[in-house]
Amino acid sequence: MRLADLERLLADSGLPAPAGGVPDSPARFADGLRYRVEIPSTEGPAALRAVLEEAAARHVPIRRVSQGSGVMLLADAEISEMARIGADAGVEVSLFLGPRGAWETGGQASVTASAAGVARGAAGLAACVAEARRACDLGIRSLRVADVGALALVGELRERGELPANLILKVSVLLVVANPASARALERLGANTLNVATDLSPAQLGELRGACSLPLDVYVEVPDDQGGFVRFYEVPEIVRAAAPVYVKLGLRNAPNIYPVGGHLSATALALTRERVRRAELCLRLLGELAPELVEGPGADRPADLAIPEP
Repeated sequence: MRLADLERLLADSGLPAPAGGVPDSPARFADGLRYRVEIPSTEGPAALRAVLEEAAARHVPIRRVSQGSGVMLLADAEISEMARIGADAGVEVSLFLGPRGAWETGGQASVTASAAGVARGAAGLAACVAEARRACDLGIRSLRVADVGALALVGELRERGELPANLILKVSVLLVVANPASARALERLGANTLNVATDLSPAQLGELRGACSLPLDVYVEVPDDQGGFVRFYEVPEIVRAAAPVYVKLGLRNAPNIYPVGGHLSATALALTRERVRRAELCLRLLGELAPELVEGPGADRPADLAIPEP
């Protein structure tokens, strides 16, 4: 049933239509699309292969995967393999940068989630830079950043040519972006894509869109530790207001597996496959409510994902 049909059904029953009026964003990705699908928590080569297998079986157009345990939790061979698989499939692979406040010896992250993504002290910043260099040397061209200082520093190194010019810096949901001024400031610091607060309305997303030109990464199913919201029915308005937007499928009612490893591999793979299934369900509903927004099958591959020659 399309949105217009729902409005007529409500009107026939004497009920008001849902509040609307959010203006459409005229911006698009370089290939002309309004949205792309992102699967988070893709924790290694096996999980990436599982994403691609499920996506092919379910006809889900995956454009980006992101990893949450961090560069330090992957071996060189695993990073290289993920870069190569992603490049071959035309899928951006984004790895988390640096140690996390939630895992270090400092106590603040134990009492407030606001410290979970911070790089503590100069040593934390140095670790972020070291991991950025390592990941780039192994073929990765997208990194998730959860600390504003690390973002500024890595962005500066990229500007100076000490990191690849085509390196994508993806702001993590841990670095909460909830207003237009924050979005603009992070863009000026070198961000290329912004994971926004998980509870913003389409109208508020439109405000962010009016303040910056970067793609917005929007969880439409949110992990429990970030709110646990399931927003499938809002996806048409989110896409219209926030384009270009990454529609990001987390998973509610699932364990937090960071940092992942072999002891959690079966759980990690099961969660990965279910996220792709959730994407299929989300896109099915988008096609029912707003078929004019559905991405076509012939979309271009993301640019600049080729692995450099050694």
